Amino acid sequence: MKRILAILLLSLSLNIHAADADWGKTGHRATAEIAEEHLSKKAQKAISKILDGRSLAFVANYADDIKSDPAFRQYSPWHYVNIEPDEEQYVAENASENGDLVQAIRKCVSVLEDEKAPLKEKQFYLKMLVHFMGDLHQPFHVGHASDKGGNDVQVRWFSEGSNIHRVWDSDMIDFYQMSYTELAHNTDDLDKNEVKAIQQGNLLDWVYESREIAEDLYSGVNSGDKLGYKYMYEHMPTVLHQLQKGGLRLAKVLNDIYS
Repeated sequence: MKRILAILLLSLSLNIHAADADWGKTGHRATAEIAEEHLSKKAQKAISKILDGRSLAFVANYADDIKSDPAFRQYSPWHYVNIEPDEEQYVAENASENGDLVQAIRKCVSVLEDEKAPLKEKQFYLKMLVHFMGDLHQPFHVGHASDKGGNDVQVRWFSEGSNIHRVWDSDMIDFYQMSYTELAHNTDDLDKNEVKAIQQGNLLDWVYESREIAEDLYSGVNSGDKLGYKYMYEHMPTVLHQLQKGGLRLAKVLNDIYS
């Protein structure tokens, strides 16, 4: 009986953890794979040394994997940043006492730029950065605090219960049934000028861009909506474009650090 209870508890914890993931494992790995293909030789060499030869895709979900460990609970607010509709810009004081997505990315970059930082510290913050740059481009990670970034907007995804945050995290990507490499290699075919245009701007520019997309998405959905093929048809191109932008901008950040 104890063994059955333990299995049930383990299953429940795994399901909760899976539902809490952002972009899903496939989406984060796709973003990382795209970034890897746009790294400079200097960045490739430095990153390979830090990660012991492992790829960015291999570590892309580390920040989610550690959520179940109480020792890393302080990093939970780092996965998102909330900007309410009546707020014109990001206000650092509105963040959790442990920070938010903007502060997280800035912290990761500062450690990686610090030549005196220990290798283990660089490993940790590089893995976190790969993940957070993906989170930044999932629009509902720049959503409203009042509905937990869309988590409280309950919808039906085909015949299953879901919420609009989860639809964008993983439901659409999982329904598409492509591997992360297939997703990475089937994004828009961009020339050098188009890549450069996507990589322009700074962190807050990218935050406001995701926020604008999120506001548009909020206006197109209500609690109780039944979403399926039509929603996929209308929004999957945006999902793919956001994965691509996340990868290109992650590459830009890493290339700047190791230039």
